[in-house]
Amino acid sequence: MAQSKGTAKTAESRAHRIRATGRRRKAPPRRRRILTITLCTLVSAVLLGGAGIGYVYFKLNGNLKGVDINAALGRDRPKNVDNGSMDILVLGSDSRAGKNSEYGADEGGARSDTAMIMHVYEGHKKAGVVSIPRDTMIQRPDCTKDGKNVPGSQRAMFNTAYEVGGPACAVKTVESMSGIRMDHFVEVDFTGFKKLIDALGGVDITTSKAINDNSSHLHLPPGKHTLDGEQALGLVRTRHGVPGGDGSDLGRIQLQQTFVKALMNQVKNVGILTNPTKLYNIADTATKAITTDTDLNSVGELTGLAKSLGGIGSENIHMVTLPVTTDRINPDRVQPLTRQSALVWDALRQDKDIPAAA
Repeated sequence: MAQSKGTAKTAESRAHRIRATGRRRKAPPRRRRILTITLCTLVSAVLLGGAGIGYVYFKLNGNLKGVDINAALGRDRPKNVDNGSMDILVLGSDSRAGKNSEYGADEGGARSDTAMIMHVYEGHKKAGVVSIPRDTMIQRPDCTKDGKNVPGSQRAMFNTAYEVGGPACAVKTVESMSGIRMDHFVEVDFTGFKKLIDALGGVDITTSKAINDNSSHLHLPPGKHTLDGEQALGLVRTRHGVPGGDGSDLGRIQLQQTFVKALMNQVKNVGILTNPTKLYNIADTATKAITTDTDLNSVGELTGLAKSLGGIGSENIHMVTLPVTTDRINPDRVQPLTRQSALVWDALRQDKDIPAAA
C-alpha cells in the first residue's frame, strides 16, 4: 500500500529523475501518463479493424473483457450531459492474483494502483487528465458487489473503492467526488502492462541518477537503458528508489508521466505500420491487457473511440494531479484541497480548461 508523506507543494518541487531518449527523433512534450497505454490499444484496434481481416477481428474481440457499469450503478449517477465532451476513468490494477502474485501476497482483492480521469473536450481536439493519488482520503459511497451491499465510509483511501466493490464502485466513487458522469472505464493490469512493453521491443530512457528499489525489483545505474516489461513495471511502481524523493505516491505519478513520454516516443519508432506481424502481436497483447465497460468491449467500439481521439496531439493534453495536502489525521495519507479540487471538477463539468489557480 502506498503511503504519501509529502504535500502538494513538495510534489511540485520534486525533479524528474529520468528522461526519454527515443531512437531516431526527439521525445514529445512531457504531458502523458499511463493512460496512453490505453490509447496504444485503441490505435492498434483501429489499424487491424480497418484491415478487413475477419479472423483477426474475431480474435481480438475474444480477447476483450467488459463490465456493465451502467447496469451496476443504475440511475444513482450524475446527469449525462450531452455537449460533445467525454470522460473516461482509466485505472491500473495492482491485483496480486494469478500471474501478478510475484509482486506480493494475494490478500483477496485488487486496488487501483493508478487512477486518471481523462476529459475529452467538445470537438475532441484537446484533453485534460486528472490523476488521483491512490492514498487520498475520501468519502466512499455505498456500493454493490456480486449482488451484495458494500457500506460506504466517511474516511477511506481512494484505492479501496476498487478493492471492496470492483470497477463499478471505483466509477461511483469518482463520480461522487467530481460530480462528473464517466462515459467509459478502462483498466490495465500488471501482467498485461509488462507484455505490452515487451511486444513493443522495450522502451528507451535515460536516468540522471541511480534508481534502486528492492520492493519493485528495479536497479538502474545512471545512463541510457532499454527497459523490458519487467523493468518498465518496476519503474512505474517505484516509490522508494529515486534519490531525493520522499517515498510518496505523488512522486511515483511524476515518474509514470515521464515514462509514458518515453513509451509514446517508442511507439512512433517501432515501425508497426510496415510490419503486420508486429502490429498483430501488439494489438493481441494490448486487447488482452485491458478490461473496459461493456460499451467499449468490442474492436468496433474501440475503433470508433480511437478515431474520435485521433486529432488530439500530446501538446493538447493538459495533465494535473488532484490538488492534495497532508491528511489532517494521518500524515502518511493525503486529502483533497477543497477549493482547488472544486476548481478542477467545475472546469471539467463546464468543459473548460483547468485554471492555473487549481
